[in-house]
Amino acid sequence: MNSNLDLDPKTSRLSARQVLIVAATSVGFVVSQLDVSIVNVALASIGHDLHANVASLQWTIDSYALAFSALMLSAGSLGDRIGARRLFAGGLALFALASLACAFSRDAPQLIAARALQGIGAAAMLPNSLALLNAACGHDPRLRARAVGLWTAAGSISIAAGPIVGGVLIAAFGWRSIFWVNVPICAAGIAATLAWVRETPAQPGSGRGARGIDLPGQALAVIALTALVGAVIEMRPLGLTHPLVLGGVALALLAGASFVVIEGRTRSPMLPLALFKERTFSAAVVFGIGVNLTYYGMVFVLSLYLQRVLGHTPLQTGLAFLPLTGGFLLSNLASGPVVARFGSRAPMIAGALIDAAGFAALVFVDAHTPTLALVVPFLLIPTGMGVAVPAMTTALLGTVGQERAGTASAVLNTARQAAGAIGVAAFGALAGHGEGGAATAQIVDAVRWSAGISVALLVCACFSGFLVRDARGNRPMSAARQATE
Repeated sequence: MNSNLDLDPKTSRLSARQVLIVAATSVGFVVSQLDVSIVNVALASIGHDLHANVASLQWTIDSYALAFSALMLSAGSLGDRIGARRLFAGGLALFALASLACAFSRDAPQLIAARALQGIGAAAMLPNSLALLNAACGHDPRLRARAVGLWTAAGSISIAAGPIVGGVLIAAFGWRSIFWVNVPICAAGIAATLAWVRETPAQPGSGRGARGIDLPGQALAVIALTALVGAVIEMRPLGLTHPLVLGGVALALLAGASFVVIEGRTRSPMLPLALFKERTFSAAVVFGIGVNLTYYGMVFVLSLYLQRVLGHTPLQTGLAFLPLTGGFLLSNLASGPVVARFGSRAPMIAGALIDAAGFAALVFVDAHTPTLALVVPFLLIPTGMGVAVPAMTTALLGTVGQERAGTASAVLNTARQAAGAIGVAAFGALAGHGEGGAATAQIVDAVRWSAGISVALLVCACFSGFLVRDARGNRPMSAARQATE
């Protein structure tokens, strides 16, 4: 099949071939993001069936998130060197096999290990799917904005639909079905990728496979992220001054500092620090941290609120989140034309403000707030994110050449996933450990405090949005500039 792309520099419309490529690469984003949210609905069933305690259930979630976030940098860098399509298809295959292992798990340790393998597969898919999109659009910012909008819409809808899909599958077929369903989806994604997507060029000067992964940098990244997330999670049951918590924070700081030193000195870093010299790149990463930390942390607390305070079942909770799906769908589909017309800065700022307005409405909830009163904030939050996130991604990709698109997107998504894990741990800590009426009061207070903190963080994200250059004026770093930096 001819792999030449049908690019038209006079139009910002995607060709038929480019739409097929968006569909193929979106498969990886869908399954990786679906597993972020869908497993939460199944935890009670998993715990009962596998006789897993609360700690084991926490690691069922965290093993995936940690592997996902910690390995994306290496996966993006490796994709730049040996080809993004190769890594993307391999990630889909590993994710499918790991999903089978999850479905066949007979105890909690097996499930935790299989979930970590899923995280590795997701790490290989996510940054390289963006690199393939960038290549398919010929680095045209207008085409890229439309493609990223569709790609983001697919992933965002899968996140919002996760609780609903999980509730329906578990009710009909049991918790193992949420893993079985990944297998045919991944198989379809592999077939579409091999049929429609062409390989990306190797990074200049490296040659395909000429150098391997930055092992010291990767090891330090894993240690830093695991120690930090683990310390925040354990801060809730152990207390801020516990030796394990303080030791985890200290280890994270030490590993993080060592990582920066090593990445600045090695010839082939997995994280080129020169990327952060580009103002737009740094601002986009900071913006993404704020958006993900608030969203994932708040959804976790709201899940507790809906089930433990308002008394909803998991399926009813998923249905209560249905406005999130509609908001993401409409705003993501609209974001491509908006970014193509107005650039990245304005949609990022406007989206963050709309997002903040949604969180502000949650500051006033109490134990008797009707579910219908949550519809407006549940629409505003995804609408703001759906406008801002594609613009943020488009702005970031516009600062690098195609040969570093995988690395750049990996940096962004690593920061976002790590921020999301920290948001869940930090906002969850506000919910406390009370019983009965005390628990209800603590969860309500957690929603209010988390909403207020989210508003403050999103206002800060607005200021970082002002630092972003308009997407229409973005120019990738030249090869000479990259070589000197």
